[in-house]
Amino acid sequence: MRIFFVFTIFIFQFHYLSAVEFLGKFEQGSFILGKTKPNAKVIIDNKKILVSKDGYFAFGLDRDRKNNVIIKVQRDGKSKTIEKEVLKRKYKIQRIDGLPPKHVTPPPEVYARIKKDNILIGKARSVETSYDFFKDKFIYPIDKYIITGVYGSQRILNGKPRSPHYGIDFHAPEGTPVKAMMDGEVTLSETDMYFTGGTIIFDHGHGISTLYMHMKDIYVEVGQKVKKGQIVGTLGQSGRATGPHLDIRLNWFNVKLDPASILN
Repeated sequence: MRIFFVFTIFIFQFHYLSAVEFLGKFEQGSFILGKTKPNAKVIIDNKKILVSKDGYFAFGLDRDRKNNVIIKVQRDGKSKTIEKEVLKRKYKIQRIDGLPPKHVTPPPEVYARIKKDNILIGKARSVETSYDFFKDKFIYPIDKYIITGVYGSQRILNGKPRSPHYGIDFHAPEGTPVKAMMDGEVTLSETDMYFTGGTIIFDHGHGISTLYMHMKDIYVEVGQKVKKGQIVGTLGQSGRATGPHLDIRLNWFNVKLDPASILN
């Protein structure tokens, strides 16, 4: 009888902590949406992350991650560890020749400007709020487009390998209206950054942010709340762009994720 009682308690405790659900592929570059019991603590790779009042949390896996993800869930003095294998991806190599030299290597006189831009972007991406907009379905930022660049691909410009591309490029006519992919708050709104031109960053909560690059017009400002589907500006070719397109980025703090993982 005592063995049965102990076994029953074990089963109860296991079920009590095992109610953790994940939406998203555990593969390189992916956004992962998690759901657990309210008031639970979640630790990802030894980093405690924010959990919403109804149990939602989010995190991401970078482009070249090799090791498994260790997830610890703690509640009412009990703890459970979950280990998830991270699948590897193959990335495309894109070769673009005939570009003006300034589109390959920026001149030294703009290094200070680039550094300033990077600080602003890093600050906007470091924001951690209790918003839980990220748990809902994201939408595409424009209605009609051709995808000309994908996440993870590496570009070889004029024969020189560059850093991997961390976004999705949507080609469309200049002036095409651009929509907010999800509810959020504007944490950066700049009309003339060196690399990214007209740039907006939206905070969707828990360190999840989206970034829009190469905008022609920007209709929002820092601190403004936006709704999913709201027109926030128009598509352009500002910054170091070779033609009209919208480059979308997705981040979990400083971890660069594949925007396709929130759209598909």
